Amino acid sequence: MRFAMLRCCTTAIGLRHYESSTSAVLKKLGIEFVDVKEFNCCGYPLKNFSLQAYLHASARNLALAEQRSLDLLTVCNCCYGSLKRAQHLFTEDSPMRDSVRESLKKEGLDFEGRIEAKHLLQVLHDVIGVDAIGSRVVRRFDGLRLAVHYGCHILRPKEIVQFDNPLAPTKFDRLVALTGAESVSWPRKLDCCGSPQVGVNDELAMDLTEKKLISAREAGADALCVACPYCQHQFETVQRMLLERGCPGCALPSILFPQLLGLSLGIDEAELGLENGKFLSKRVNNP
Repeated sequence: MRFAMLRCCTTAIGLRHYESSTSAVLKKLGIEFVDVKEFNCCGYPLKNFSLQAYLHASARNLALAEQRSLDLLTVCNCCYGSLKRAQHLFTEDSPMRDSVRESLKKEGLDFEGRIEAKHLLQVLHDVIGVDAIGSRVVRRFDGLRLAVHYGCHILRPKEIVQFDNPLAPTKFDRLVALTGAESVSWPRKLDCCGSPQVGVNDELAMDLTEKKLISAREAGADALCVACPYCQHQFETVQRMLLERGCPGCALPSILFPQLLGLSLGIDEAELGLENGKFLSKRVNNP
């Protein structure tokens, strides 16, 4: 299996361990990925300023992947939502679609819908499959309780992203269970992490993050498990800000899913960017 890899802007700047852990896991599972140097930002930051520019940016990435006859793989929920929205646009008969198509033609590009955008979790669960991954597990985390955080853009709007049931999703939980860890039930599991409000209403963004962290901790979680760079930024950087403000109930580690899965597959911690993640080592069991 080969995919065109869209590296999220956020991971390249502040979450290189998401990139390294994803690359290590995909290689371990025999997935080949191609970095396309012509790829651009998915357009997500432009969404509320220029809808056409936002959709053009994602459509251009889809067209570049289709040019290579490769499905497009992303690790970011916001990139995934943007790409799926652009993909959906090309099924509609609308002036916006025609305008985006005309813009693409200036570069000799077009998108005919022969390839799809896929999230990392989607590739793991739907393409590779839980049984195939489970057979490769060499280390288990029995007794580890994790608050699984899906993130908004991988679930909603359902008719566009088509990843899982937005009200009762299970795919991410099943993937976490492969590692032996328990996915705990927590009231704010499907709430927004607060990231979209950063820079717009920072107090609201921090309040949403605080409520998520406290909810997960009160549910008995040892850590959060995340698969979106924007959400991980909230649970790392914004959590530190909350702790500095005097919120002891906000103290909760957050691990990226490819890091957790990578450990279960026997990949070295340093390769996964987990030099400081020793809290997991105490819970490893050999199957």
